[in-house]
Amino acid sequence: MNSVSNRIHATSVAIDGFGVAIIGKSGSGKSDLALRLIDRGAVLVCDDAINLIDQDGGPWIHVSPNIEGKLEVRGLGIVSTPYLEKAPLRLVVNLDLPPERHPISWPFRNIGNFATPELRLNAFEASAPIKVEQALQRLLDQQFIPVRQAGSAS
Repeated sequence: MNSVSNRIHATSVAIDGFGVAIIGKSGSGKSDLALRLIDRGAVLVCDDAINLIDQDGGPWIHVSPNIEGKLEVRGLGIVSTPYLEKAPLRLVVNLDLPPERHPISWPFRNIGNFATPELRLNAFEASAPIKVEQALQRLLDQQFIPVRQAGSAS
């Protein structure tokens, strides 16, 4: 099944082919964190607005039309960068909530009717890109896939 579930105000990248959606208020560092992840080998999916598609029973992030390969870099403006058209979503990075010091388990974010693990970060910490990569790797090692929320259309 392929259907558009949501258009979400977020920036997204793919790390080793797996999608990470970065959410937060304007000025919270979404594009800045994406730029630093891209510098470390990630690939842009979409900046500012992503389409979340229910594809094959899981959430996929898709590039939004007319902004393919475009990233807003404060102080430079809009820059062009290589991009992927889509990637399976595995992690949401929330820049609006304070990080927990020692989380016991993953907090989850309901995004597009899927419970998706959420990492809470300060985007401007020097270690933020490394934390995103390590969180994603931990989820992949655990073979975690976001799960449809009860009561959601299938």
